[in-house]
Amino acid sequence: MPHRSRDKKGRSRSTRPAHPTVPTWIQYSPDEVEQLAVELARRGFRPSQIGVILRDQYGIPLVKPITGKKLTKILEEHGIKQELPEDLLNLIRRALRIRKHLEEHPKDMASRRGLQLVESKIHRLVKYYKRTGKLPKDFVYNPQALSHLAA
Repeated sequence: MPHRSRDKKGRSRSTRPAHPTVPTWIQYSPDEVEQLAVELARRGFRPSQIGVILRDQYGIPLVKPITGKKLTKILEEHGIKQELPEDLLNLIRRALRIRKHLEEHPKDMASRRGLQLVESKIHRLVKYYKRTGKLPKDFVYNPQALSHLAA
């Protein structure tokens, strides 16, 4: 039986090109792509959801090669700024769900360990975002204070 690489198990999908270029079949101008992104953001979609919608419904594979700017940068320029970066927000929501689960099931040690791992990721990301200036220097991860983000 041939040996399969460990990192390729269950990874049957296409890979992004190393240096993405604007496909010739794109029919949208950079301004139109920006306006679509801003309109979707105003309707309440998060940046990752906007990227998926642009890809699936409008046939725009990547925003950056077309506009020259990342999606979050476009949104910031149009006054749509998120209080927390999306990846950090998703981790915080996950940690809050695990905490809620642990209130009902305090002996679930696997979930307790999962909470430790998720909160470690949160602390590392917070440190990075403080260093890069995307979070204020006085930001502190406090699950009780951020419980309003659970929705």
